[in-house]
Amino acid sequence: MVELTTLHLIFSLFLGFIILFLITRQDTSLICIAGVFALALVATGTLTGSISGIFNSFSYAIKELTPTILVISVIVAMSKVLEQTGIIDVMVKPFEKLMKNANVTFWVVGILMMIVSFFFWPSPAVALLGAVLLPLAIRSGLPPIGVALAMNLFGHGIALSGDFVIQGAPKITADAAGLPVSEVVSASVPLVIVMGAVTTITAFIMLKRDMKQGKIDTTPTVNAEVKKEAGLLKSWQRRLFAILIPIIFGLDIVAMFYFKLQGGDATALIGGTAVIILLVLSMLTYKKKGLEKVTESFIDGFQFGFKVFGPVIPIAAFFYLGDSGFFQILGNALPANSTGIVNDLGLALAHSMPMNSGVAAGTLTLVGAITGLDGSGFSGISLAGSVAALFSHAIGGGAAVLTALGQVSAIWVGGGTLIPWALIPVAAICNVSPFELARRNLIPVVVGLVVTTIVAMFLI
Repeated sequence: MVELTTLHLIFSLFLGFIILFLITRQDTSLICIAGVFALALVATGTLTGSISGIFNSFSYAIKELTPTILVISVIVAMSKVLEQTGIIDVMVKPFEKLMKNANVTFWVVGILMMIVSFFFWPSPAVALLGAVLLPLAIRSGLPPIGVALAMNLFGHGIALSGDFVIQGAPKITADAAGLPVSEVVSASVPLVIVMGAVTTITAFIMLKRDMKQGKIDTTPTVNAEVKKEAGLLKSWQRRLFAILIPIIFGLDIVAMFYFKLQGGDATALIGGTAVIILLVLSMLTYKKKGLEKVTESFIDGFQFGFKVFGPVIPIAAFFYLGDSGFFQILGNALPANSTGIVNDLGLALAHSMPMNSGVAAGTLTLVGAITGLDGSGFSGISLAGSVAALFSHAIGGGAAVLTALGQVSAIWVGGGTLIPWALIPVAAICNVSPFELARRNLIPVVVGLVVTTIVAMFLI
């Protein structure tokens, strides 16, 4: 077993502080930066080295996260053009015939939201679909809170917690756990299915019960339609692009399977496709003003991307020091036979206390949920990956399942379905209270987490 040093003690101490801050709903950026400073101070032995270590750790984290930030930014940029041109209206029109009653509409809205979220991520998907689907759903008898519930659980719950296409979440957790992205994605599939099925079915049953008992206001309250710029494209052009765009992204999926593209390669393919679609649509739609519109769209997209990932960078910087990032940022200050602070702590834990799959799975679910309390599911999944790696060493396996479980738990709680300030986008689109939506999500999500944790115990 590797000898534990002062660096291991410091990392463990600040890890405890981070969990404490999350429990008390305090921001963890400052404590993570302090942890980086302390680790760098001990590793380099100089004040200048510790100060430089903060910047270098940020630089390393940004470098690791850049592909994810980029793909989200360009997809958001593309989604704005689709919305402005009205192409998205044409894309969802076929589903209007399916939305005949409240029961069917709940699942149609949810499944459509899930599919779009796999490619566009939930936040831009809400903007793309919300204003279009809400009037259709209300006319079918589904109240606004039901629309918000379906969009939120299927989008910010199922689609984001799995993130099978863009693979932003699996990339972060896999890096923190020291695993290939493909392993985490594969391990998350049964967990995402179980969590999604249990949660949505429970939520639907409770929604129908309350509608029947008259506890839900079914008065139509619809926000103003998102303004479109009329006359940008002809009707046949909108129909053509509404058909071509899903086909193009579908071909991307085929290419991923055929060429075995995963992780960064899959993300790059989706991102590059989104950029090309953005360029073609902008130039065709705005003609002489196309160059300006391209730039405006990219600015909007990057503002969104860095706003989402701003809190993630300092937190990721600290957790990357728990793995191979330590050697690249601070050099060889660990013992010669060390494989990283987290792995060392895992080996120490395995030799110092009993651990089994049940305890490990339950703990990962709690850790994931706690890290999501800040309302950003992504800011805590690095911790979930690190803890999963630690526990897998202690029980002798199950790293991918534990990592996926922590990811699912963190994103369902904070990404989010339970934290009111994370629910603002979908609540605003549907004109409902984010606190009411969070309250309605609570029981279904808790039930789903309990069942998913039990399933994970048998998969480890």
